[in-house]
Amino acid sequence: QVRLVESGGGLVQPGGSLRLSCAAYGFTARYYTVSWYRQAPGKERELVASISNSGGTTTYTDSVKGRFTISGDNAKNSVNLQMNNLKADDTGVYYCATKWLNLDIWGQGTQVTVSS
Repeated sequence: QVRLVESGGGLVQPGGSLRLSCAAYGFTARYYTVSWYRQAPGKERELVASISNSGGTTTYTDSVKGRFTISGDNAKNSVNLQMNNLKADDTGVYYCATKWLNLDIWGQGTQVTVSS
C-alpha cells in the first residue's frame, strides 16, 4: 500500500528545534518530489519545503529560509524536515505529500506547537 507517515512533532519553546520525518511505504521516495506542507488553525494549508527526486533541488517558502532544512534519507526511505529557531508562527499540523503515478499521496499529519 502506497502511503506516507509523518512523525516527530511536539511541543517546543520558541527558539527550539524539531526534526520531522516522513516515511514512505510502497514506493521509493527518492524517485519522486516530496513536499512538506503545514496548516495553522484558521488558515489555508501552505507549502513549506520541497525536495526534488534524487535530492537535486530544494525549495523553501520565504518565512522558513535559513531555519528549515529538507533532506532525504535513502537508507530509511524517508524525507526529513529539520526545523531550527522555531517561532510561534510555525505552529500547525505538518503534512508530507507527493504525487505518485498521478495520485496525490498525503500523510496523516503531525502537530507542531511552538509556545512558551
